[in-house]
Amino acid sequence: MTRLHPINLLVTGGCGFIGSNFVRYWMRQHPESKVVVYDKLTYAGRKENLADLWDSPNLSLVVGDIGDMDAVRRACQDNAIDLIVNFAAETHVDQSILGPLVFTDTNVRGTHVLLEVARELSIRLHHISTDEVYGHIRDDHQSVETDELAPRSPYAASKAAADQLVQAYAITYGIPVTITRGANNVGPYQYPEKAVPLFSTNAILNEPIPVYGDGLQMRDYAHVHDHCTGIETVLLRGIIGEVYNVGTGREMTNLEMVDIVLDTLDKDHALVKHVTDRPGHDRRYSMNVDKLRALGWQPQYDPKQAVAEAARWYAENRTWWEPIRSGEFREYYEKQYAERLAGAGQ
Repeated sequence: MTRLHPINLLVTGGCGFIGSNFVRYWMRQHPESKVVVYDKLTYAGRKENLADLWDSPNLSLVVGDIGDMDAVRRACQDNAIDLIVNFAAETHVDQSILGPLVFTDTNVRGTHVLLEVARELSIRLHHISTDEVYGHIRDDHQSVETDELAPRSPYAASKAAADQLVQAYAITYGIPVTITRGANNVGPYQYPEKAVPLFSTNAILNEPIPVYGDGLQMRDYAHVHDHCTGIETVLLRGIIGEVYNVGTGREMTNLEMVDIVLDTLDKDHALVKHVTDRPGHDRRYSMNVDKLRALGWQPQYDPKQAVAEAARWYAENRTWWEPIRSGEFREYYEKQYAERLAGAGQ
Protein backbone atom coordinates (compact mmCIF):
# COMPACT_ATOMS: atom_id res chain seq x y z
CA MET A 1 0.00 0.00 0.00
CA THR A 2 1.26 3.48 -0.87
CA ARG A 3 2.93 5.26 2.03
CA LEU A 4 1.98 8.80 2.96
CA HIS A 5 4.41 11.65 3.21
CA PRO A 6 5.04 12.55 6.87
CA ILE A 7 1.68 13.51 8.34
CA ASN A 8 0.47 14.53 11.77
CA LEU A 9 -2.70 12.77 12.98
CA LEU A 10 -5.01 13.67 15.83
CA VAL A 11 -6.74 10.40 16.73
CA THR A 12 -9.68 11.19 18.97
CA GLY A 13 -10.75 8.29 21.15
CA GLY A 14 -7.38 6.70 20.48
CA CYS A 15 -7.31 4.92 23.85
CA GLY A 16 -10.56 3.09 23.13
CA PHE A 17 -11.07 -0.26 21.46
CA ILE A 18 -11.01 0.53 17.74
CA GLY A 19 -9.01 3.71 18.20
CA SER A 20 -6.12 2.01 20.00
CA ASN A 21 -6.02 -0.78 17.43
CA PHE A 22 -5.91 1.84 14.68
CA VAL A 23 -3.08 3.76 16.40
CA ARG A 24 -1.11 0.54 16.78
CA TYR A 25 -1.69 -0.42 13.14
CA TRP A 26 -1.04 3.06 11.71
CA MET A 27 2.24 3.53 13.56
CA ARG A 28 3.46 0.16 12.31
CA GLN A 29 2.53 0.94 8.70
CA HIS A 30 3.51 4.62 8.71
CA PRO A 31 6.41 5.04 11.15
CA GLU A 32 7.16 8.49 9.77
CA SER A 33 3.81 9.83 11.01
CA LYS A 34 3.33 11.67 14.25
CA VAL A 35 0.23 10.50 16.15
CA VAL A 36 -1.44 12.53 18.88
CA VAL A 37 -4.06 10.59 20.83
CA TYR A 38 -6.79 12.87 22.12
CA ASP A 39 -8.92 11.02 24.65
CA LYS A 40 -11.17 11.83 27.59
CA LEU A 41 -10.15 8.55 29.26
CA THR A 42 -13.68 7.53 30.16
CA TYR A 43 -14.38 4.01 31.43
CA ALA A 44 -13.73 2.44 27.99
CA GLY A 45 -10.73 4.61 27.09
CA ARG A 46 -7.67 3.20 28.80
CA LYS A 47 -4.02 4.24 28.55
CA GLU A 48 -3.16 0.58 29.12
CA ASN A 49 -4.43 -0.21 25.62
CA LEU A 50 -1.29 1.43 24.23
CA ALA A 51 1.02 0.66 27.15
CA ASP A 52 3.84 -0.66 24.96
CA LEU A 53 3.84 2.35 22.64
CA TRP A 54 3.95 5.39 24.91
CA ASP A 55 7.76 5.52 24.84
CA SER A 56 7.69 6.18 21.09
CA PRO A 57 8.79 9.72 20.17
CA ASN A 58 6.05 9.77 17.52
CA LEU A 59 3.18 9.12 19.93
CA SER A 60 1.77 11.49 22.52
CA LEU A 61 -1.39 11.81 24.60
CA VAL A 62 -3.62 14.81 25.19
CA VAL A 63 -6.32 14.18 27.78
CA GLY A 64 -9.37 16.13 26.75
CA ASP A 65 -13.01 16.20 25.68
CA ILE A 66 -13.89 16.58 22.00
CA GLY A 67 -16.67 18.89 23.18
CA ASP A 68 -14.05 21.41 24.42
CA MET A 69 -13.37 23.54 21.35
CA ASP A 70 -10.48 25.48 22.87
CA ALA A 71 -8.70 22.28 23.91
CA VAL A 72 -9.23 20.63 20.51
CA ARG A 73 -8.01 23.74 18.69
CA ARG A 74 -4.94 23.98 20.92
CA ALA A 75 -4.08 20.30 20.40
CA CYS A 76 -4.32 20.76 16.63
CA GLN A 77 -2.29 23.96 16.55
CA ASP A 78 0.40 22.79 18.96
CA ASN A 79 0.96 19.61 16.94
CA ALA A 80 0.49 21.00 13.40
CA ILE A 81 -2.27 18.44 12.77
CA ASP A 82 -3.02 17.58 9.13
CA LEU A 83 -5.71 14.97 9.70
CA ILE A 84 -8.28 14.27 12.42
CA VAL A 85 -9.50 10.66 12.66
CA ASN A 86 -12.55 10.68 14.91
CA PHE A 87 -13.13 7.50 16.93
CA ALA A 88 -14.31 9.38 20.04
CA ALA A 89 -17.83 8.28 20.88
CA GLU A 90 -20.12 6.72 23.40
CA THR A 91 -20.79 3.43 21.66
CA HIS A 92 -22.82 0.91 23.67
CA VAL A 93 -26.50 0.63 22.77
CA ASP A 94 -27.47 -0.66 26.23
CA GLN A 95 -25.72 2.30 27.84
CA SER A 96 -27.54 4.66 25.48
CA ILE A 97 -30.86 3.24 26.65
CA LEU A 98 -29.89 3.69 30.31
CA GLY A 99 -28.51 7.22 29.88
CA PRO A 100 -29.00 8.73 26.42
CA LEU A 101 -28.05 12.39 26.90
CA VAL A 102 -24.30 11.78 27.13
CA PHE A 103 -24.53 10.16 23.69
CA THR A 104 -25.87 13.39 22.23
CA ASP A 105 -23.22 15.44 24.03
CA THR A 106 -20.29 13.36 22.79
CA ASN A 107 -21.40 11.87 19.50
CA VAL A 108 -23.26 14.87 18.08
CA ARG A 109 -21.92 17.99 19.73
CA GLY A 110 -18.39 16.58 20.01
CA THR A 111 -18.30 15.77 16.30
CA HIS A 112 -19.67 19.24 15.58
CA VAL A 113 -16.81 20.80 17.54
CA LEU A 114 -14.26 18.77 15.58
CA LEU A 115 -15.85 19.95 12.34
CA GLU A 116 -15.66 23.57 13.43
CA VAL A 117 -11.97 23.24 14.32
CA ALA A 118 -11.28 21.41 11.06
CA ARG A 119 -13.03 24.20 9.16
CA GLU A 120 -11.15 26.94 11.00
CA LEU A 121 -7.70 25.33 10.61
CA SER A 122 -8.19 23.70 7.17
CA ILE A 123 -7.71 20.14 8.43
CA ARG A 124 -9.01 16.97 6.78
CA LEU A 125 -11.42 14.99 8.96
CA HIS A 126 -12.24 11.29 8.79
CA HIS A 127 -15.28 10.24 10.80
CA ILE A 128 -15.88 6.72 12.14
CA SER A 129 -19.51 5.68 12.00
CA THR A 130 -21.47 2.43 12.29
CA ASP A 131 -23.76 0.10 10.37
CA GLU A 132 -26.40 0.80 13.03
CA VAL A 133 -27.29 4.11 11.36
CA TYR A 134 -29.08 2.07 8.67
CA GLY A 135 -31.42 0.50 11.23
CA HIS A 136 -33.01 -2.91 10.88
CA ILE A 137 -32.36 -4.38 7.41
CA ARG A 138 -35.18 -6.46 5.98
CA ASP A 139 -35.28 -9.50 3.71
CA ASP A 140 -32.01 -10.08 1.82
CA HIS A 141 -31.08 -6.42 1.31
CA GLN A 142 -27.56 -5.26 2.13
CA SER A 143 -27.08 -1.62 3.06
CA VAL A 144 -25.27 0.55 0.56
CA GLU A 145 -23.78 3.91 1.37
CA THR A 146 -26.59 5.89 -0.29
CA ASP A 147 -29.39 4.17 1.68
CA GLU A 148 -31.62 6.27 3.88
CA LEU A 149 -30.54 6.40 7.51
CA ALA A 150 -33.13 4.87 9.86
CA PRO A 151 -31.60 4.60 13.36
CA ARG A 152 -33.65 2.90 16.08
CA SER A 153 -31.64 3.44 19.29
CA PRO A 154 -30.34 6.61 20.97
CA TYR A 155 -26.80 5.48 20.11
CA ALA A 156 -27.57 4.90 16.44
CA ALA A 157 -29.51 8.17 16.22
CA SER A 158 -26.57 10.12 17.65
CA LYS A 159 -24.19 8.55 15.13
CA ALA A 160 -26.58 9.22 12.25
CA ALA A 161 -26.82 12.87 13.31
CA ALA A 162 -23.03 13.09 13.38
CA ASP A 163 -22.80 11.55 9.90
CA GLN A 164 -25.21 14.14 8.57
CA LEU A 165 -23.27 16.98 10.18
CA VAL A 166 -20.06 15.74 8.57
CA GLN A 167 -21.72 15.57 5.16
CA ALA A 168 -23.36 18.97 5.64
CA TYR A 169 -20.00 20.58 6.44
CA ALA A 170 -18.48 19.06 3.33
CA ILE A 171 -21.27 20.52 1.21
CA THR A 172 -21.63 23.88 2.96
CA TYR A 173 -18.01 24.70 3.75
CA GLY A 174 -16.10 22.45 1.38
CA ILE A 175 -13.96 20.89 4.10
CA PRO A 176 -12.30 17.59 3.09
CA VAL A 177 -14.09 14.74 4.87
CA THR A 178 -14.60 10.99 4.54
CA ILE A 179 -16.77 8.59 6.54
CA THR A 180 -16.48 4.87 7.20
CA ARG A 181 -19.39 2.88 8.62
CA GLY A 182 -18.11 -0.19 10.44
CA ALA A 183 -19.80 -3.51 11.16
CA ASN A 184 -19.76 -5.11 14.63
CA ASN A 185 -16.05 -5.07 15.42
CA VAL A 186 -14.38 -7.69 17.61
CA GLY A 187 -10.80 -8.19 18.72
CA PRO A 188 -8.20 -7.09 21.28
CA TYR A 189 -8.93 -4.45 23.93
CA GLN A 190 -12.72 -4.36 23.49
CA TYR A 191 -14.37 -3.35 26.76
CA PRO A 192 -16.31 -6.35 28.13
CA GLU A 193 -19.73 -4.70 28.02
CA LYS A 194 -19.91 -5.66 24.33
CA ALA A 195 -21.25 -9.09 23.32
CA VAL A 196 -18.14 -11.02 22.24
CA PRO A 197 -15.85 -9.93 25.11
CA LEU A 198 -18.72 -10.23 27.60
CA PHE A 199 -19.57 -13.75 26.49
CA SER A 200 -15.91 -14.74 26.26
CA THR A 201 -15.01 -13.52 29.74
CA ASN A 202 -18.20 -14.97 31.24
CA ALA A 203 -17.39 -18.32 29.64
CA ILE A 204 -13.82 -18.24 30.94
CA LEU A 205 -15.24 -17.57 34.43
CA ASN A 206 -17.94 -20.25 33.95
CA GLU A 207 -20.66 -17.64 34.45
CA PRO A 208 -24.01 -17.61 32.61
CA ILE A 209 -24.03 -16.09 29.13
CA PRO A 210 -27.04 -13.75 28.80
CA VAL A 211 -28.35 -13.96 25.22
CA TYR A 212 -31.00 -11.38 24.37
CA GLY A 213 -34.31 -12.81 23.18
CA ASP A 214 -34.14 -15.78 20.83
CA GLY A 215 -30.54 -14.98 19.81
CA LEU A 216 -31.43 -15.00 16.13
CA GLN A 217 -30.44 -11.39 15.53
CA MET A 218 -28.12 -11.21 12.52
CA ARG A 219 -24.77 -9.41 12.70
CA ASP A 220 -21.64 -9.00 10.59
CA TYR A 221 -18.80 -9.67 13.03
CA ALA A 222 -15.66 -8.10 11.58
CA HIS A 223 -12.17 -8.23 13.05
CA VAL A 224 -10.91 -4.83 14.19
CA HIS A 225 -7.73 -5.34 12.13
CA ASP A 226 -9.83 -5.35 8.96
CA HIS A 227 -11.61 -2.19 10.08
CA CYS A 228 -8.22 -0.51 10.53
CA THR A 229 -7.00 -1.55 7.08
CA GLY A 230 -10.30 -0.36 5.64
CA ILE A 231 -9.89 3.07 7.21
CA GLU A 232 -6.31 3.25 5.96
CA THR A 233 -7.51 2.37 2.45
CA VAL A 234 -10.05 5.20 2.52
CA LEU A 235 -7.48 7.68 3.85
CA LEU A 236 -5.02 6.75 1.10
CA ARG A 237 -7.32 6.11 -1.85
CA GLY A 238 -10.87 7.12 -0.93
CA ILE A 239 -12.71 9.95 -2.64
CA ILE A 240 -13.11 13.08 -0.52
CA GLY A 241 -16.72 13.58 0.54
CA GLU A 242 -17.65 9.92 0.20
CA VAL A 243 -18.93 7.28 2.65
CA TYR A 244 -17.56 3.71 2.70
CA ASN A 245 -18.99 0.63 4.44
CA VAL A 246 -16.42 -1.55 6.22
CA GLY A 247 -17.33 -5.15 7.07
CA THR A 248 -17.15 -8.64 5.67
CA GLY A 249 -20.45 -8.57 3.78
CA ARG A 250 -21.41 -11.78 5.62
CA GLU A 251 -23.50 -12.26 8.72
CA MET A 252 -24.38 -14.83 11.36
CA THR A 253 -26.90 -15.12 14.19
CA ASN A 254 -25.90 -14.18 17.69
CA LEU A 255 -26.44 -17.82 18.69
CA GLU A 256 -23.92 -18.89 16.06
CA MET A 257 -21.50 -16.34 17.49
CA VAL A 258 -22.01 -17.75 21.00
CA ASP A 259 -21.39 -21.29 19.74
CA ILE A 260 -18.08 -20.18 18.22
CA VAL A 261 -17.03 -18.52 21.49
CA LEU A 262 -17.91 -21.60 23.55
CA ASP A 263 -16.31 -24.05 21.13
CA THR A 264 -13.13 -21.96 20.92
CA LEU A 265 -12.87 -21.83 24.71
CA ASP A 266 -13.97 -25.46 25.14
CA LYS A 267 -16.87 -24.47 27.42
CA ASP A 268 -20.25 -26.02 28.14
CA HIS A 269 -23.09 -24.69 25.96
CA ALA A 270 -25.37 -25.03 29.00
CA LEU A 271 -23.92 -21.67 30.12
CA VAL A 272 -26.25 -19.98 27.60
CA LYS A 273 -29.27 -18.31 29.19
CA HIS A 274 -31.91 -16.57 27.08
CA VAL A 275 -32.91 -13.32 28.77
CA THR A 276 -35.43 -10.54 28.14
CA ASP A 277 -34.54 -8.70 24.95
CA ARG A 278 -33.55 -5.05 25.00
CA PRO A 279 -36.02 -2.43 23.72
CA GLY A 280 -35.91 -1.77 19.97
CA HIS A 281 -33.32 -4.47 19.32
CA ASP A 282 -32.57 -4.46 15.58
CA ARG A 283 -32.96 -7.93 14.08
CA ARG A 284 -30.47 -7.65 11.26
CA TYR A 285 -27.54 -5.56 10.07
CA SER A 286 -25.92 -6.35 6.76
CA MET A 287 -23.73 -4.12 4.60
CA ASN A 288 -22.58 -4.24 1.01
CA VAL A 289 -18.83 -3.50 1.01
CA ASP A 290 -18.25 -3.48 -2.76
CA LYS A 291 -17.41 0.22 -2.77
CA LEU A 292 -14.47 -0.31 -0.43
CA ARG A 293 -13.38 -3.48 -2.24
CA ALA A 294 -13.22 -1.42 -5.43
CA LEU A 295 -10.35 0.53 -3.81
CA GLY A 296 -8.36 -2.71 -3.56
CA TRP A 297 -9.26 -3.62 0.03
CA GLN A 298 -10.06 -7.15 1.22
CA PRO A 299 -10.81 -8.39 4.76
CA GLN A 300 -8.30 -10.83 6.22
CA TYR A 301 -10.83 -12.54 8.51
CA ASP A 302 -14.28 -13.96 7.87
CA PRO A 303 -16.80 -13.55 10.74
CA LYS A 304 -16.18 -17.01 12.21
CA GLN A 305 -12.42 -16.45 12.27
CA ALA A 306 -12.88 -12.98 13.76
CA VAL A 307 -15.02 -14.21 16.66
CA ALA A 308 -12.74 -17.18 17.39
CA GLU A 309 -9.63 -15.00 17.30
CA ALA A 310 -11.25 -12.52 19.70
CA ALA A 311 -12.28 -15.25 22.14
CA ARG A 312 -8.72 -16.61 22.14
CA TRP A 313 -7.33 -13.15 22.88
CA TYR A 314 -9.46 -12.86 26.03
CA ALA A 315 -8.38 -16.32 27.13
CA GLU A 316 -4.74 -15.30 26.71
CA ASN A 317 -5.01 -11.81 28.23
CA ARG A 318 -6.79 -12.19 31.56
CA THR A 319 -4.50 -9.60 33.14
CA TRP A 320 -6.06 -6.97 30.86
CA TRP A 321 -9.74 -7.66 31.56
CA GLU A 322 -9.86 -9.08 35.09
CA PRO A 323 -9.23 -5.67 36.75
CA ILE A 324 -12.05 -4.21 34.63
CA ARG A 325 -14.51 -6.92 35.59
CA SER A 326 -13.75 -6.51 39.28
CA GLY A 327 -14.26 -2.73 39.18
CA GLU A 328 -17.10 -0.38 38.24
CA PHE A 329 -18.11 -2.78 35.47
CA ARG A 330 -19.81 -4.95 38.11
CA GLU A 331 -22.33 -2.23 38.93
CA TYR A 332 -23.30 -1.90 35.27
CA TYR A 333 -23.47 -5.68 34.85
CA GLU A 334 -25.76 -6.13 37.84
CA LYS A 335 -28.04 -3.33 36.66
CA GLN A 336 -28.20 -4.71 33.13
CA TYR A 337 -28.39 -8.46 33.71
CA ALA A 338 -29.16 -9.47 37.32
CA GLU A 339 -32.94 -9.28 36.97
CA ARG A 340 -32.85 -10.70 33.46
CA LEU A 341 -30.76 -13.68 34.53
CA ALA A 342 -32.98 -14.31 37.56
CA GLY A 343 -35.88 -14.94 35.21
CA ALA A 344 -33.90 -16.58 32.43
CA GLY A 345 -34.86 -19.75 30.60
CA GLN A 346 -32.64 -22.12 28.68
